[in-house]
Amino acid sequence: MLFADHTLGKYKVVSTLGSGGFGTVYLAEDTWINKRVALKVPHRQNLNFSELLREPRLLASLDHPNIVSVTTAEKQDNIFFIVMEYVPGETLETVIVEGGQLDIDRAIDFSLQIGRATEHAHGQGIIHRDLRPANVLVSESGTLKVADFGTSRFLEIAAHGTTVIGSPPYMAPEQFLGEAVFASDLYSLGITMYQMLTGVLPYDAPAPGDLDRLQRGELVRSPRLLNSAIPTDLADVVLKALAPAVTDRYQRATELMADLEDLRTRRRVTPPRGMPTHSSTAGDSAATSMARDIHARLRPRATPPAGFCWHCRKPLHARADRCPFCHEAQ
Repeated sequence: MLFADHTLGKYKVVSTLGSGGFGTVYLAEDTWINKRVALKVPHRQNLNFSELLREPRLLASLDHPNIVSVTTAEKQDNIFFIVMEYVPGETLETVIVEGGQLDIDRAIDFSLQIGRATEHAHGQGIIHRDLRPANVLVSESGTLKVADFGTSRFLEIAAHGTTVIGSPPYMAPEQFLGEAVFASDLYSLGITMYQMLTGVLPYDAPAPGDLDRLQRGELVRSPRLLNSAIPTDLADVVLKALAPAVTDRYQRATELMADLEDLRTRRRVTPPRGMPTHSSTAGDSAATSMARDIHARLRPRATPPAGFCWHCRKPLHARADRCPFCHEAQ
């Protein structure tokens, strides 16, 4: 346990950010360059050095804007620690607990950001195995960063992570058998989406006697029963992610994201019910309607010039169909 003002080499501890089963994370100051960083100190310090380096080496293989980045790993005063990016903001868990269910469009955006991080990790052969709101940081700019890959492992020999690791309310049925696969992370994402859209979990942590019901899908009910504002097709995406049988679930994050992108595009084209439209009402005169149409055609367009992303307005490659900065379809 480290305390405020404790110094490890050039790092000065400011405060404790959080603690989990594998280690404690501290906010610290890099006194050489006056920059705030996060220091993760594993609880088990008695492992050999190569074993201690396993997690930072894994993290170093992940380079994605939606994943907390690792800077280095060091050992000072016989204390091994990992230096990571510090993300000012809150965890997604805190956002949900304090604010309840999220706005539909915000929940879709957050789900897409987590999906991108998940797909990148899977592309490196890494299963997170503990994907949940407490392990997702929401920066002050609204960018999500997935953290705590300490429970992950490379799929070096088999296609399964054979250790039972995770948080029971977010674990896929097969994880209770020690058979984590890529689709297990998508089940956890489905639970997280459910929680964002309703403010609550679909079920409590399953007791041993509930595992058969979990495997039959009897513990999950449609999120629309708790929030009728959820579009039916969005509820279907959540329920497909939560399919108890691995083969009935999304197999890759790109599949889930494609459905979410399609849904988001349709929501932009068709405003949600209750939003004002530009069509004439029965009381409009022909002259008023014509004037409004003329003004609409003359109104400056918000679309940036060709060669720039319509969303973040950053420059694009001439043939790019997706922005490399904000990942929006063009």
